[in-house]
Order: sequence, then structure tokens, then C-alpha cells
Amino acid sequence: MTLLLGFLLVMQAPRPFAYRGFAPGMAYRDFASRARSIAQGDSDILACQTMHNTAQVMDCGVRVRDPVDSARFYLSANVIEGRTSVIAFVDSGKVALVPRTQDQMRRQLGAPHRRERSMWEWTKGRRFIRLNWRGGRDWRVISITLNDRDVLARIAHYRPASRPAKKP
Repeated sequence: MTLLLGFLLVMQAPRPFAYRGFAPGMAYRDFASRARSIAQGDSDILACQTMHNTAQVMDCGVRVRDPVDSARFYLSANVIEGRTSVIAFVDSGKVALVPRTQDQMRRQLGAPHRRERSMWEWTKGRRFIRLNWRGGRDWRVISITLNDRDVLARIAHYRPASRPAKKP
């Protein structure tokens, strides 16, 4: 009986809320390490640019190739105070790209919530993973976005102060 109970608990283990080794709100060091490890080649380096008035906010990007299935993406991230607020994967290809990605994400994350046309979303608290797609008759562009709303809310600390309106 205990063996059966243990087996059932293992079988119902929660799925990791991540995509291709990246999770919403992950530490910049972990993001950078993973991104560098799957960069396409020696000439593809992770490039980051800080906000002009603070180094606490930066955007990073690199072309990557996942060694698990050879999928190629442009990977980017917005980092605030050392944590990722938004991570995005962008890819394009033939029409089959969308159902293949949908099936893979459904297997990994479970049933999605359809937010609107051409958009699926998985939510866990204030974090979400979103799949968007667009295209024409025989091509598609997909975007997979990992977002942490709590980290993203920190951007308010770095907005320039509003200037009072000038009196006429």
C-alpha cells in the first residue's frame, strides 16, 4: 500500500513552470549561464545593454539552438535588479511550426488558457508563460514569453520623475 501511495505521489509531481530551462523571474546569472550554453556558435554572444540612467535595468539577447531538439530561437530578456522580468523566444517557419510548438508546450505545461485569437497562456500566481503566433498562408512567426509580474513591477522605481507642468 505504501509503495502504491509513493508511486502515485511521484506520478502527480508538479510540472516545472519553465520552458527550455528558463523560468519567469529567474536570476540573471542563471539566465546568462543557460543562454550562453545554448548559443548557436562561437560568434553568437549574449549581448546586454543597460538602461541609460541605471545599470539595474538591462535588456539582453542572443541567437540560440537548443541541443535537445535543435530548435533555433532568438532569445531575449529584460532584467530588473538581477532578476528576469520578461524572457522571450522568437522563431519563424512553415505552418507546421505552430501545432508542433503547441503540442510540445501542452505536454510540458498542461492544458492552456486561450486568452484571445492566436494566444495561449499558462498562469501560476503572478507568473505566466504565453504562446503567440501570427503568419500568412504558408509561414508562421511564434513568440513564447515568460513573464514575472512581481519583478516587472519593480520598473516603477526606475521611471524618470515626472516634471511639473509649466505655468503659462
